[in-house]
Amino acid sequence: MQMDWHKHYTRWKQYTDLDPQLQRHLEQLEGDGQKLEDCFYKPIAFGTGGMRGVMEPGINRINLYTIRKVAAGLALHLLEQHSDAAQLAVVIAYDSRNDSYTFALETAKVLGYYGVSACLFENLCPTPLLSFAVRHLGAAAGVVITASHNPPEYNGFKIYGSDGGQIPPQAADRIFAQMEQAGDELQIGTREVNELLDSGLLRMLGDEVFTAYMACQKQLRSPAASAIVAAHQPRIVFSPLHGTTLVPIAQGLQSLGFEQVKVVQEQAEPDPLFSTVSTPNPEEPESFRFALKHARKKGADLIICTDPDGDRLGVAIRTGPNQHVILNGNQAGVLLLDYILTQEKLAGTLPAHAAVVKTIVTSEMVRAIAADYGVATIDTLTGFKYIGEKIEEFAQSGAHHFLFGLEESCGYLRGDFVRDKDAVQAAFLLADACAFQLSQGSSLHQRLQELYTKHGTFREELISITYPGKDGMQTMTAILAALRDRPLTTVAGDAVTSIEDYLTGERRLQATNESQPLALPASDVLKFIMGDHAWFCIRPSGTEPKMKLYFGVKDVSESAALTALANMKKAVLDYLQQLLPA
Repeated sequence: MQMDWHKHYTRWKQYTDLDPQLQRHLEQLEGDGQKLEDCFYKPIAFGTGGMRGVMEPGINRINLYTIRKVAAGLALHLLEQHSDAAQLAVVIAYDSRNDSYTFALETAKVLGYYGVSACLFENLCPTPLLSFAVRHLGAAAGVVITASHNPPEYNGFKIYGSDGGQIPPQAADRIFAQMEQAGDELQIGTREVNELLDSGLLRMLGDEVFTAYMACQKQLRSPAASAIVAAHQPRIVFSPLHGTTLVPIAQGLQSLGFEQVKVVQEQAEPDPLFSTVSTPNPEEPESFRFALKHARKKGADLIICTDPDGDRLGVAIRTGPNQHVILNGNQAGVLLLDYILTQEKLAGTLPAHAAVVKTIVTSEMVRAIAADYGVATIDTLTGFKYIGEKIEEFAQSGAHHFLFGLEESCGYLRGDFVRDKDAVQAAFLLADACAFQLSQGSSLHQRLQELYTKHGTFREELISITYPGKDGMQTMTAILAALRDRPLTTVAGDAVTSIEDYLTGERRLQATNESQPLALPASDVLKFIMGDHAWFCIRPSGTEPKMKLYFGVKDVSESAALTALANMKKAVLDYLQQLLPA
């Protein structure tokens, strides 16, 4: 491996036409063998959120050349499936990060080199708009240049299939194989922009797709929502966290009749440095610092924040005069689901065979609420791409009517005209839900407490442990292997009743040692279940050097649930510490 990384490093170092900025950065790293090894020891891979990494020189980083190589891999993959390049088009979007537009344009230049046409948005736009555009324009694929909620030094390349959903693992594997066929990333061919425009291989997209997308959003509203909002105006504070959603959400709320919307001006404009937050992640409470200040001044009923590419929605709600609580992704998802089901029932429009789709690490409270309405809940692996796959599966088979999809990491989808999580949809629906509760003399906070009283108090938490570099990946693999060899049998005094191993594809019932098949794709994930009241799940992140641990409990009260959650976390973390390689 030493020779492999050094070979790639030497190839870059000796390349006389290297991008000047990357050249300077490479020179700064000279002498730092550990850092150089991490930059060059393997090609950057696809994960649950596409290809994502730090913007630095090297084959294991995001830069001009790795972007060109994955674009070439995509072009070759499409040509492998379709013999006539003239029939192929790829929609390309980009967010507010450093070099996002540059990388988007380079993607178009590489696609054009292979004879594949590109439709490039003129302005930055949210990821769900890209997902919509693929199907709206009948494109073969879509690309968005983004690193979602990662820190500013990151960027990435997310690929969407013709169904508007993120590509599944099989397609990612084929694209990766074609990237290798494309050869040396420093030698990938491109065509000039003017030539592409003149030949029709590059088309710039204006407002027409955005207008169609927003029209679809309005069709999601409950028939009664407009009148309710007119009579019961919620006070809303909104922050796009320096990203792509200022226009779609601020203008969208206004067009839907919301008159008391305060935009956080300090975070309104695109900023690739995300200078007001440590990381632009609406899952993190720190992201709400500015929004909460405005909310307390305005007495806001609802606070919404989105990540830079507009697919995740963070939520805070009023609990009392000038008091607010930040919800986690499960709590916001539960409120959205409850509102959707309530409105469908009131209107008499709840579809037969309706289904909610969630990931295996999303709250089991979802299942309890859906069952109360006779609605099925279907689980997928972590990653919204799998929810998108289910939507397409339902459309083909007719087995279910897709009602709502959600994941614990602040991702939600109501309307299947988008096939990825959509913070724009979620913002509009939550604003309508807030107005509806006001019309009932209630609030979102009161409604959440009512749901806990009815279904039990559910509490969940995610802990991420960072293991950077090549050694970190080996450590995470070793921990999971050790946990399979020596699984927990009890957790904080509770017996483990079953273990779901998504790598082997089986559920093991501990009492009988019986094995049952799991109907989900293989993934290096373990889930331990303690009856119907507690569970934890462990997996390596697909996009970051982190081990992710998810915990969930159900109890009779908030204090009991929080105590149970704390005890389980401590027991699991103590056990994992024992498993760490010496």
